[in-house]
Amino acid sequence: MEDSVDRHLARWRGKGPYDERVEGVVTRMQLLVKHLRQAKEASMAEVGLQEFEFQTLHLLAARDDRRATPTELASQLLLSPAGMTGRLDTLERAGLVRRIRGSGDRRRVDVEMTERGHDLWMEAMVIQARVETGLVGVLSPAERETLDALLKRLLLKAEAEAEAGR
Repeated sequence: MEDSVDRHLARWRGKGPYDERVEGVVTRMQLLVKHLRQAKEASMAEVGLQEFEFQTLHLLAARDDRRATPTELASQLLLSPAGMTGRLDTLERAGLVRRIRGSGDRRRVDVEMTERGHDLWMEAMVIQARVETGLVGVLSPAERETLDALLKRLLLKAEAEAEAGR
């Protein structure tokens, strides 16, 4: 069965200095990431979340107490302090997070995900899981394991090269 990458490769065959197998792998990975990103955006929109809201809630949900400081969140999201403040203002107005003053140090502020924020995040995650499982579900368990191992090897190489380049 032919896919869009097969047609892409046929159009470019003989017109450039590239390995057709490498081009096929890379182009398919790029298209799969694009499809997954669109599915993620659709799942967030379905529950009324924007990407930046989901990202912030996702980081908070990963913590056992669902709390972090604005500085910790800004660092993980690669945002400036002002950008983080604006994001938190929006999330707080929507009732998805709340700011809590530290009891021991009144200068400390923690950001805590509210139950409403957790519920919306969870709804989006359920939809995303269904989409991702539907996509990867065309592979047998053994094929999934093999693909995961192969992608891990590629990622380890890319991460090592990125680290060496810093």
